[in-house]
Amino acid sequence: MSAHDSTPHDSGKDVVVHTPDGLPDRFSNPGHPEHHLRRSDQDPRANKRAELQVVGLFLISVIGTIGFLVAYFTVTPAGTPSSIRNSNLLLGLGMFFGLMGIGLAAVHWAKSLMNDHEKSEERHELRSPEPVRVQAVDVIKEGVADSAIGRRGVLKGAMISALALFPLSIVVPLIGNVGGNWNVSTLKHTMWKKGTRLTIDPTGRPVKASDLTIGSVFHIIPEGLDTTAQPLEEKAKAIVLLIRLDPRDLKIAPDRVGWSYDGIIAYSKICTHVGCPVALYEQQTHHLLCPCHQSTFDVADGAKVVFGPAKRPLPQLPITVDSEGYLVAQSDFHEPVGPSFWERLK
Repeated sequence: MSAHDSTPHDSGKDVVVHTPDGLPDRFSNPGHPEHHLRRSDQDPRANKRAELQVVGLFLISVIGTIGFLVAYFTVTPAGTPSSIRNSNLLLGLGMFFGLMGIGLAAVHWAKSLMNDHEKSEERHELRSPEPVRVQAVDVIKEGVADSAIGRRGVLKGAMISALALFPLSIVVPLIGNVGGNWNVSTLKHTMWKKGTRLTIDPTGRPVKASDLTIGSVFHIIPEGLDTTAQPLEEKAKAIVLLIRLDPRDLKIAPDRVGWSYDGIIAYSKICTHVGCPVALYEQQTHHLLCPCHQSTFDVADGAKVVFGPAKRPLPQLPITVDSEGYLVAQSDFHEPVGPSFWERLK
């Protein structure tokens, strides 16, 4: 065959087509590699051992799901950081083992017990002819038969138990919230009120305007916040970032005139996307970055979104100074902080 011959030459599977410049355009079909039997295919004991391993993995899933349910009902967070951490750890481990057991069992089952012969089919149009569709159903039935699930009662029972129990780790917490506190009006207000001093988190030291230089960033909580006597949710809703800019860099909206003091501004630290803590400040660009999904806010321009999935600016806390020079709130936030909820107006 000439190097420039573009006519295919058929000699069984060895078909090569060349382009006009002499380069191969299509290679011959090499066929399937030699099939090697697995140990579970040759040794019945290895096959039984693989089956027991799959059963064991499903049992790990069952135990993980039961552990999740036990932790959910018995380890109740008491509102302290340690109790919340312990509860989340146990719930997370239970869900991890519940999912991991099912996933590893499925993979091990497929690799050690199911048919591993390679097959290839010619491409065809997207919708197969009716006879082919009927044949596909037969292939599925053949796969079910090939998995030997009908003959492996213990394996089938373990799989069904794991798959039936795991959804409880999702459904039970949802059911447990039925009848809970659905008063979303609590999401619209924080501890801030007129005259509340801004204090540094976590020491609670009041902040004076003179404490901040241009570029300074403080993490701020309301004066009097006591996490041992008040829920952590109150701190989560009220925490703000206090930043000092050159007053000439600020773009103040007409409805926010007087909300800042000599270039000092305060914005909610809770990202309006999904509620992560916004804490990365870039002084040169005046940008605040959320580390979770990279939402970026311009604090010099009303904390408007300049990048990322967030849809709303960070709420601003109106501030001023009192007679002693301490920074204080003028009022609460004028809009709910954090992500959207169904009764939010904007």
